[in-house]
Amino acid sequence: MFQTKHYLIVLFLFNYLFSFAQDKPEVNLGGALRFNYNYSSWKEGQKKRGGDFGYDVFKINSNVSYHGIKLNAEYRLYANNCGGGMLKQGWIAYNFNKKNEIQLGLTQVPLGITKYNSNSWFFSLNYYIGLEDDHDMGLKFSHKGDRWTYVLAFFKNAEELRFSNNSDISNNRYSYDVSSIDLDQDGNPEHRNKEENQINGKVIYHIGQKEIKHNLGISGQVGGLYNLDTKKLGNHWALALHYELQANKFGIKAQASKYKYNPNNPENESDDIIAMTAYGAPYLVASEACIYTLGLSYSIPVKWGPISSLMLYNDFGYLDKAVSNFENSLMNVTGALITAGSVYTYIDFATGKDQPWLGSEWTNALGKGSSNADLEMRFNINIGYYF
Repeated sequence: MFQTKHYLIVLFLFNYLFSFAQDKPEVNLGGALRFNYNYSSWKEGQKKRGGDFGYDVFKINSNVSYHGIKLNAEYRLYANNCGGGMLKQGWIAYNFNKKNEIQLGLTQVPLGITKYNSNSWFFSLNYYIGLEDDHDMGLKFSHKGDRWTYVLAFFKNAEELRFSNNSDISNNRYSYDVSSIDLDQDGNPEHRNKEENQINGKVIYHIGQKEIKHNLGISGQVGGLYNLDTKKLGNHWALALHYELQANKFGIKAQASKYKYNPNNPENESDDIIAMTAYGAPYLVASEACIYTLGLSYSIPVKWGPISSLMLYNDFGYLDKAVSNFENSLMNVTGALITAGSVYTYIDFATGKDQPWLGSEWTNALGKGSSNADLEMRFNINIGYYF
């Protein structure tokens, strides 16, 4: 009987190890190489040259799944003056079942319409103030049902690359986050704040199936804002209401958001503005505002050689700043996405006022703005091969 027990144990271990050896991780690698052409109305030299065409980004994606545990990571390599190499996202997840998942790491913040509150290559105004496609370091639980989706998350901080006692956050990041800025270029930054201990919640109600689908959602966040000079904690919060419609080939993305940052700055620094950064360069943003965005799209299947799909769209955004003497910001992007096999091409005609990426004023456009700002234009073509 003793021998039988040992035989059964050995047989069990052998079967377990054999099945374990046969169970291999599922690994998928992908990425993209993108080029960009742009012609901007406020750049006289570029206008004389007929615009510029050059390198945009090379990125690598990895997706790994093993025993219900997943890894998702995306690393991007931009030009040095756009921030260079950076991790867009990187998280480990566990699927409890088909509907419930928990993610740990640099994961997307569940605020407003996700994955993107936009159709164009430019995103919407929400992105430029850290409220669209934002990724922070934390823990996120999501439930996706037939009628209800809800997400709860805790973010310790934005992506942190410097672990010293009193360091400013790095400018080399994909997502816009609260940061520091050296306004007078004397080597001593001002408005030195960091996002800390943020809680997010989001609920979406789904209506319809197949050809016509509606999503109604509400989401919010609240967190701390640590000032590196005063060593005191302020706070910030945001609330978003959104609606999505997908009716056959027609789509709508509509969102209204409100946010407020309450920094605990030194006395000589205004609380009406905060610094934010991404792509290697910070700028100022109004610390309180409402944002209204509306995106419309229409997809057309075609057979033009390698071209299989054409999506037409228009994305509009308006930033209504709370301080009365601040100039409000707006942007509008009319364009088309052309799909040809693995090549995706965005052709955009973007206009903006007091938008740093669509005008000559960088530092103050989303902050105080300028009463003399003109409505500027940028014609942009982004071509990417995705693999």
